[in-house]
Amino acid sequence: MKQSLQLRMGQHLAMTPQLQQAIKLLQLSSMDLQHEIQEALDSNMMLEIAEEEPAGTPTTETNGDSIPTADLQYRELPDLDAPTDIPSELAVDVSWDELYEVAPLGPSSSAGVGNSAEDYQYQQPSGQSLHDLLAWQMELARFSDRDYAIATVLIDSINEDGYLSAPLEDIHQALEQQIPLLEIDEVRAVLHRIQSFEPPGIGAADLADCLRIQLLQLPDSQPHKQSALKLVGGFLDLLARRDVAGLKRHLDLTDEDLTATISLIRRLEPKPGRRVTSESFHYITPDVYVVRQGKHWTVRLNPDISPQLRVNPVYSGMVKRADNSTDNATMRHHLQEARWFIKSLQSRNETLLKVARSIIERQQAFLNEGERAMKPLVLRDIAEELGMHESTISRVTTQKYMHTPNGIFEFKYFFSSHVSTQGGGECSATAIKAYLKEIVDQEDTRKPLSDEAIAKQLQARGINIARRTIAKYREAMGIPPSVERKQIF
Repeated sequence: MKQSLQLRMGQHLAMTPQLQQAIKLLQLSSMDLQHEIQEALDSNMMLEIAEEEPAGTPTTETNGDSIPTADLQYRELPDLDAPTDIPSELAVDVSWDELYEVAPLGPSSSAGVGNSAEDYQYQQPSGQSLHDLLAWQMELARFSDRDYAIATVLIDSINEDGYLSAPLEDIHQALEQQIPLLEIDEVRAVLHRIQSFEPPGIGAADLADCLRIQLLQLPDSQPHKQSALKLVGGFLDLLARRDVAGLKRHLDLTDEDLTATISLIRRLEPKPGRRVTSESFHYITPDVYVVRQGKHWTVRLNPDISPQLRVNPVYSGMVKRADNSTDNATMRHHLQEARWFIKSLQSRNETLLKVARSIIERQQAFLNEGERAMKPLVLRDIAEELGMHESTISRVTTQKYMHTPNGIFEFKYFFSSHVSTQGGGECSATAIKAYLKEIVDQEDTRKPLSDEAIAKQLQARGINIARRTIAKYREAMGIPPSVERKQIF
């Protein structure tokens, strides 16, 4: 084969650093974006937050750059050695507040820390785990050194639901290697003390034991306490099978007493460990706000998420007047990165607004009437309207939230598949789920509707849907089947 050189012209898309940065900012959530902006401000001296200056602020010319005079002024500290009017002694019947004004502590107070909105998050109590709570109560209780070691092992054996993760015999066998002459009755006695801790029902071996512990902690004057203890002691399987005749026969109760007994049991906590949570709450900050102006809906960006950035005019002026030294090359590099970052951030905000406005334009009925009026929508519809790729729309709608009068929703919430209607139209899956929830909420709990009956009701409303689709939506919404929804008491 003969080798030769050929010249060809063509076009191809190159992933430049600017494009990579724009794509990265586009797919970031609001919290990640704030972190990225803060990192850029810390690492690039050319970037700064554009703060609004009050009108009429005098400026001073410094080498041709306009700088606010307020930035050149400093407050003088008071003379700490100057004599004060604080008396050396106070009368016994005089309080400090009577001689000097004390600023009231509150949100507007400047005394102390924590008076700003930024510090509020640090004032929130951190989540406490179940083991931390039990260990704290163990420290308050009076345990001997021997019992303290047993209690520590027992608490470590309690799972997140509040149950012992191992049989008591296995725990005793493991402790025998550490504590000499240990009897199982000693372990059982320490366990009984732990079971008196909060939350009630902690340290139980199974569900029946958990319910029994909670019932024993109720006062003796509690109605139907004894019948409830008898039921959880040996007839929970009949309750699970909803065997009313068997429960009445074994407990010797009337219909009214049996109903009251079961009602008392239902007020107990089957998983006491979930009353204690160690998870910290994460609050959603919306990226855009949807407000009504007259007859139209308007979309606005949340200014707290993406602050206005600018290039520092003083440092950029130094670059223009500097030579070709290494320091100047570094400053030029920072200046170029700052301009790229600001441009990428503006592109992100513009794309976010375009997608949000397109979604709201198509979901006007949802804003006016609620979930039942949600229209079917897919990513391709928005991509074709805005002239973008579906992957770009997917990045924009992931982990981005919209604040509407109906609540805060992720952008992806407004996208759903559709089901045909008898009139030739389409109904979104979100609207069908809203209808399904409404039907289940209004059904007779003694005769709950089957999936087939729910499908027939929706077909009567003009929505062509199969029973299997109803079952899929019901499972996705966490709604149990009709057999489990049935209430006979």
